[in-house]
Amino acid sequence: MVVISITLPSELLERLDRIIEERGYYSRSEAIRDAIRSLLEEVSDLYGEEVSAVIMVTYNRALGDIDKRISDLRHEFNEVVVEGIHRHFGGGNCIDILIAEGNISEIRTLIGRIRGLKNVYQVKALMLPKK
Repeated sequence: MVVISITLPSELLERLDRIIEERGYYSRSEAIRDAIRSLLEEVSDLYGEEVSAVIMVTYNRALGDIDKRISDLRHEFNEVVVEGIHRHFGGGNCIDILIAEGNISEIRTLIGRIRGLKNVYQVKALMLPKK
């Protein structure tokens, strides 16, 4: 294996260490390898051209007009976004779940645009091939 070095904020490292303990990873390296595998799976071209996707976005609505910007993106990508759910989960935090169907390239563009929004905590996507 190749050894690499990364720099993390202390808060992120503390969270990583909690996840390692909770999920039973035997090392930081294994947890990071697992995260990288998930990222590579998310962006792989194994799915073909047409997919169904679930996109989960978390953010704090007090940190700007994120909910409006996500709504604007939903309208901009209305040909692929078929459903949306918005829920509050404490402390001003929100979760948006978007269900999308269509061309993988367009859905990836949507995901990238959401990831580019300032103050979005996390974006997770699960894509399934349409057969």
